[in-house]
Amino acid sequence: MTATYTFDIFATLDGFANHSGDWGGYWGKQGLEFLAHRAAAYRDPLRMVLGAKTYSSNAPFLSPGFDRGLFDEWITRMFGSPVTVLSSRLTEPLDWPGTTIEPGDPVEVVTRLKAESDVPLLSHGSLTLNRALLNAGLVDTIELTVFPVISGKTGVDRVFDGVADFDLELLEARTFDGHTQVLTYRPARHG
Repeated sequence: MTATYTFDIFATLDGFANHSGDWGGYWGKQGLEFLAHRAAAYRDPLRMVLGAKTYSSNAPFLSPGFDRGLFDEWITRMFGSPVTVLSSRLTEPLDWPGTTIEPGDPVEVVTRLKAESDVPLLSHGSLTLNRALLNAGLVDTIELTVFPVISGKTGVDRVFDGVADFDLELLEARTFDGHTQVLTYRPARHG
């Protein structure tokens, strides 16, 4: 049995994963229904798979002095999950408990993890990593959360830049708080 791999990503309607503006987290559009959905998604055991950049951007929040009471419930659960960081430059030990570093080729590492893991694999963010894994056919599902904003002026990091062409089978579509869409797709290489 092969573990599933989910690429979990937040984006604007125009496809940006981040911003350089004054939007704040979730582009200021999080609501109670959405946050409850996120907490439920991280309730069951899973293994996080992250690239070095995403791990490093979260590392400051893992220091012993940081008040974890500031986190939304799903983030606390994410930080409580075991993690594999794919990196040739980071070295152990890392601040995130239960974290291991895999310095090899990401496609080979994730292929092995899918074969060996007894829990689902999930990657939140990690655009460069997930673009490569999508192109290699290792992403089983894409969970795309679309926040109701267009950040044409302040948008940073287009989610799917550099990926091949894919047909997407819609597995589930949900709307939270009357405005935030969570779309779950199964990707298949086009042609």
